[in-house]
Amino acid sequence: MSCTDPIADMLLRIRNAQTAGLEKVELQSSKVKTEIARILKKEGYILDYAVEGGIKKTLVLYIKYVNGEPAITGLRRKSKSGLRVYTRFDKIPKVLGGMGISILSTSGGLLTDKEARKQKLGGEIICVVW
Repeated sequence: MSCTDPIADMLLRIRNAQTAGLEKVELQSSKVKTEIARILKKEGYILDYAVEGGIKKTLVLYIKYVNGEPAITGLRRKSKSGLRVYTRFDKIPKVLGGMGISILSTSGGLLTDKEARKQKLGGEIICVVW
């Protein structure tokens, strides 16, 4: 079964890799997925990421564990193809009281909820991570 939503597929693969205790997960690369990986690394949810290959690029995510437990305790896709979720910068919800992050697609590119509030940019809530 192929997933029609590549971002939901990425999040599912991360969740499955963590459940299986894998060190890394490989998926087809895209600009949006690479940007999500950049944010996850910057926020400390994954160890690292790399884009490998020639014509068909592969995105490799290195899963982070803390004391044997995955650094990501949960991730959820918010905006789906059938139901887009948009918000103004002053209405961006906090994830677990600020303990998690929202990743938003804004006119300034993909940003975390904190960066979007700081730059006063609203947009589409792609996913939440905690």
